[in-house]
Amino acid sequence: MSKRYRQVQAVDNITFAIQQGECCGLLGPNGAGKTTTMEVIEGIHSADCGEILYHNKPINASFADEIGILFQHTSLMDFQTTAEVLQMFQAFYPRTLPINDLIAQCNLTDCVQRYATQLSGGQKQRLLLALALVNDPKILFLDEPTTGLDPQSRRHFWQLIAEIKKTGKTIVLTTHYMEEAATLCDRLLIMDAGHIIASGAPHQLLVNHFGDEARQRNLEDLFLTLTGHGLRE
Repeated sequence: MSKRYRQVQAVDNITFAIQQGECCGLLGPNGAGKTTTMEVIEGIHSADCGEILYHNKPINASFADEIGILFQHTSLMDFQTTAEVLQMFQAFYPRTLPINDLIAQCNLTDCVQRYATQLSGGQKQRLLLALALVNDPKILFLDEPTTGLDPQSRRHFWQLIAEIKKTGKTIVLTTHYMEEAATLCDRLLIMDAGHIIASGAPHQLLVNHFGDEARQRNLEDLFLTLTGHGLRE
């Protein structure tokens, strides 16, 4: 699959598969093509060439009902409470989870009657996660879900994702946090300049690239070795 924006080749002839039930992480410096790859899979943009297959068939309009998305940036309506936002999104889908279940799952009980625009960073991300789950998706896309959160909120969010993984949902996420990738991801795709330059389980990638030194190395070392970029550009 390839995707170009004017003079920028955002994604350049990549091929990969995501297995059902796994958490697959896309890593790479800013501009590597991670978000573009996600948005083409989600159907937000069309590929210039190549195709996206779901259960070995080209995706169609019904695919939107099978996925949930937490975008990098999402604006919420003014003067709507957390409960009202959930009710509004619930109305968009033919099949949804009960709102009370979403509130409990995403730990939103204390802010149900608060305006969504007045939530803290961690509370807002938990609400956006609940919105991504409202249609009980089979695939969950998370685009840098914990950027800007304090360490405690970030770890709390990881716990929520770990619980979601236990339900068997497939998760695709992008992140700049190497600890997040190591904690959540079963498999990593490392991208740079629109290409996939390495893929595999986190530990196996360390072994492949550092051999006997793998125990003394971490994903940050691997990232810097492969891309030559800092983590937060």
